[in-house]
Amino acid sequence: MLFEDYHVHTEFSEDSDCPMQDQISQAINNGIQEICITDHVDYGVKLDWDEPEKIRFRDYGCAVANVNYPVYFNKLDYMRKLYGDKIIIKNGLEFGMQTHTVGQFQKLFDRYEDRLDFIILSLHQINDQEFWMQAFQKGKSQQQYNEEYYRELYEIMKVYKDYSILGHLDVINRYDLRGCYPFEKTEDIVAEILKLAIRDGKGIEVNTSSFRYGLPDLQPCRKILHLYKDLGGRILTIGSDAHYPNYVGAHIPEVMNILKDEIGFTEICTFDRMVPSFHEI
Repeated sequence: MLFEDYHVHTEFSEDSDCPMQDQISQAINNGIQEICITDHVDYGVKLDWDEPEKIRFRDYGCAVANVNYPVYFNKLDYMRKLYGDKIIIKNGLEFGMQTHTVGQFQKLFDRYEDRLDFIILSLHQINDQEFWMQAFQKGKSQQQYNEEYYRELYEIMKVYKDYSILGHLDVINRYDLRGCYPFEKTEDIVAEILKLAIRDGKGIEVNTSSFRYGLPDLQPCRKILHLYKDLGGRILTIGSDAHYPNYVGAHIPEVMNILKDEIGFTEICTFDRMVPSFHEI
């Protein structure tokens, strides 16, 4: 059974100051066999480093910026030289997309396609209003912001195809101060999202940060995972969404057992140059 972690952040993400080497060293110590580094790109709320004079900094000194791509890929190459005999290290990015930023992400992918193994398609903000700050939810009913979240994701998926999996599909639950919105009320649009992903040869992830955020279920929830399987979905990755070493690989063996014993999945995936490989759980 392969022990992988396909969602890990480092100092190249605005919300982490953890050195890439520390994350990889911890993964090795934890017995992880394959890791994919997936640092954040969030056009609309962050700028690229090719315009450093426009970058703003938070009060504690952290730059609100996307990945510094040339430095990032060179660092990954160096990590493989250091640790390639101990762990497989893959090149990934997490695209925090919005409908009005699709063009920017397409240009980015086209520029670095030959360096990328894996892309997480995520939604962290809509109309540049971030979920974690409650800016997007403010002034809306729980029904409104949940339905708008899924509609935005579906519209992105209709026009953008260069991704591997959908990250933390029901992530709006993570930042919902009113509790998790009933799945049955969004089941129709979620089903359309999953059907489109399957038609396009894409997958979903199970994001184990649900445990540290205190969510009442997996992320995505078991009902979404059952629906994905019933619709014929096979491409599945597992990631800790770790921003610090103590979370690398957290709960992944436990989640693999749930996927196999409760839901009936028999395989998880790794990626090489955007192509999935299947491994028995």
